[in-house]
Amino acid sequence: MSTQVPALLDGLVDDAAVFPPGSATLPDALTAHRRHRAAWYADLVGPLLIPASTVSAGELSGLVDPGEGLVIGLIGDTGIGNLPFALSFLAPDGVTARQVEVAVAKRGEDPLPGIAELLRLNDALPDVEAVYAELPLTFGLMGALDALAAARNDGAPIAAKFRTGGLAAELFPTPAELAAVICACRDRGLPFKLTAGLHQAVRHLDSETGFTHHGYANVLAATLAAADGDGVEAVAELLTVVDPRPLVERATTRLDVPRPLWVGFGSCSILEPLTDLIRLGLVNGGYDA
Repeated sequence: MSTQVPALLDGLVDDAAVFPPGSATLPDALTAHRRHRAAWYADLVGPLLIPASTVSAGELSGLVDPGEGLVIGLIGDTGIGNLPFALSFLAPDGVTARQVEVAVAKRGEDPLPGIAELLRLNDALPDVEAVYAELPLTFGLMGALDALAAARNDGAPIAAKFRTGGLAAELFPTPAELAAVICACRDRGLPFKLTAGLHQAVRHLDSETGFTHHGYANVLAATLAAADGDGVEAVAELLTVVDPRPLVERATTRLDVPRPLWVGFGSCSILEPLTDLIRLGLVNGGYDA
């Protein structure tokens, strides 16, 4: 019998193998994803993330056995309005989109029109469990969170998504900025996802990008602190920590309960975060005979 992933880490890492920097081919990504789903650490792994452009081009056809019940997350790289078209390609192959993720605005743009457009599509996304509106951490952010929270309270399966990295320094939010967003979501009862930049468990200077990256163990500890009612300053402090011990200590006390607020993050590698979590003692990677 294998050692299971604790409830706190259930579904933490979505499989973003086809996205940079991994950029796996779709056949290779599917093969690896099936292996992850059959492994002892399967509970750690969320759906395979696939761009809408790939799905709309019919690239899944012939790669999936309709009987295998493949579950994906659809990334709306072709825009909000084209989401129903991409989703229409899935059912013939027996594929289900558990979640849809799409940017509703560029940096500096008002996100409210994009949110309104996305909400108008709600009836056209009948089998999708969660819709993540990717928000830039710029103009109109708090108003956008209010709009998402209001729609969620009205029954729409919508939540927020934020970028925590990228190819430019301004795409990396400061600890104070990220803490403010986490606490703002907490205050509104709004789940959120993160994407980009979370390459390691602990905050670090990345030699390849030259940028200081957030750590997902930091985010986990910060989210737990926010859920416990801590303010922005205390949450931001946890995001700056480079010693893993206080992060692990906070997480260890909550291993048996579901993770609050933070739905998870996408990673082009599943084994790298798994290895880090084993190293930190948050996942027991051993096998019983």
